Amino acid sequence: MTAKRTLQGAGLGFRRELIPALKAGVPSAIDFFEIAPENWIDLGGAYARDLRRFTERHPFVCHGLSLSLGGPAPLDEVLLKKIKALMATHKIDLYTEHLSYCSDDGHLYDLLPIPFTEAAVRYVAGRIRRTQDILERRIAVENASYYVAAPIAEMSEVEFIRAVLAEADCDLHLDVNNVYVNSVNHGFDPVQFLRAMPAERIVYLHMAGHYQQAPDLIIDTHGAEVIEPVWQLLDTAYALFGVAPTLLERDFNIPPLAELVAEVGRIAALQARHAKTAAVA
Repeated sequence: MTAKRTLQGAGLGFRRELIPALKAGVPSAIDFFEIAPENWIDLGGAYARDLRRFTERHPFVCHGLSLSLGGPAPLDEVLLKKIKALMATHKIDLYTEHLSYCSDDGHLYDLLPIPFTEAAVRYVAGRIRRTQDILERRIAVENASYYVAAPIAEMSEVEFIRAVLAEADCDLHLDVNNVYVNSVNHGFDPVQFLRAMPAERIVYLHMAGHYQQAPDLIIDTHGAEVIEPVWQLLDTAYALFGVAPTLLERDFNIPPLAELVAEVGRIAALQARHAKTAAVA
């Protein structure tokens, strides 16, 4: 039996465009990879063989795109069973999804905010518990970026996230860039937001770039380099919560592997510094 591979360090999204460069050698800065399972389920041929080649040698994470945990349509249990099979085939332990919704009688091709209400907490938490039952594992949900607040709000985003995590008894996938994006778009202090997150539930982090459309409007594109304020926020997150596996997302305008590895290496350097500080303390 293959030994379980511990998820730690700094990672990179496993994009098909990067496979030729990665075949030439995975840079030492990359400790793990992430895939969107929807892009690999039922895929055969060369791409399937490539994925198996890498999952046999490196830890992977599954980060879902389309489960629509807050959506009105019935939970897609057929998709979940396919995700479970993919994870078993490739020995992937962690599955995360967005705390948002993206479908209503068909996919909406965007991640939309869930109303911050008690009823929504119960609804979403029930769907997360059902997801965990089907996958037979705890999952982590990711704080999502949003641009227009839902018309009904009985609590803040922080209170909503904490309530869902507690009601569902699941983990948190903390997206540092999404915290920064929302702080600009909705006018709050991102450090205070971080301080309010439940440290004991954080198992995974994301870093990404974005597009600044206006001084008070940022679009979460994953199509540019990470900016300095987001790096500073990651530094703060590690200081508050300790080091957790952290992935660099880059989904568009994908540069050569060497440029991405430089950013992955910066994540790793921050992790090493905080790990050393923790060891001394």
